Amino acid sequence: MSHLTAVPFHGTNIHAVKNDDGIHIAVRPVCESLGLDYSGQLQRLKRQPWASVGVMPTQVPGDVQSREVTFVDRRTFTMWLATIQTSRIKNEAARELLEAYQCEAADTLDKYFHEGGVINPRASEHQVNAIIRQAQMKMELCQAAKGLIHADHLEARARIVLAEGLGEKPVLDREKRPLYVQAYLEQKNLSTSQLRKVAGTFGKRLKAAYTLRHGKAPGQYPLQIKNGQIKNVNAYTEADRPLMDEIWTDYYAQVAS
Repeated sequence: MSHLTAVPFHGTNIHAVKNDDGIHIAVRPVCESLGLDYSGQLQRLKRQPWASVGVMPTQVPGDVQSREVTFVDRRTFTMWLATIQTSRIKNEAARELLEAYQCEAADTLDKYFHEGGVINPRASEHQVNAIIRQAQMKMELCQAAKGLIHADHLEARARIVLAEGLGEKPVLDREKRPLYVQAYLEQKNLSTSQLRKVAGTFGKRLKAAYTLRHGKAPGQYPLQIKNGQIKNVNAYTEADRPLMDEIWTDYYAQVAS
């Protein structure tokens, strides 16, 4: 399963994933940013002999479950943008954004995924200072959250904020990367009904095993779920994956067999 990355671009985000086949861009968010009809553009792309269009199960930030997302590869993305006539875009802001997409989007994606983060080279000093100040404010919030949020999750968030302020890609300690129960189970390729059946008891068994092993219950972390509400969930990290594997092997391995 792929995880969607939001690449900052002129006040919006280009939603993309990178895997062994290269960089792939989600079509719908681009259409929404430019005020284009998604269904019409998708049909138009599918008619083109040069277009490579595919659907991948993708974990969208803020969603509990993965969803099917339509992507185009980097080459198709560039050609698609070039075929959209700016003169047909009536909204001036959307027209300017399209021109920026046509001129800079491909380079922005390359720099983000191959060189780390990216700050628009045309950004003014005022804009750069605003980005830095925003990062400072987020870091202050992270500092204030000490003791309220699981330490490893808080550190990961702070590293992401710091990287945003520096225009770089965040470097996270693998063992301290947040690992949510839902994400772990989705990696087992369960059907929707299987996932619903397993999730509740798996979480309870995992919490009990964690408490027994560490002498304390797991910390909590506020997670925004699909409907936009905030829910406190048990905070685990990649260091807890072996424990999750034990629970899975002992109780649930036959479910996916």
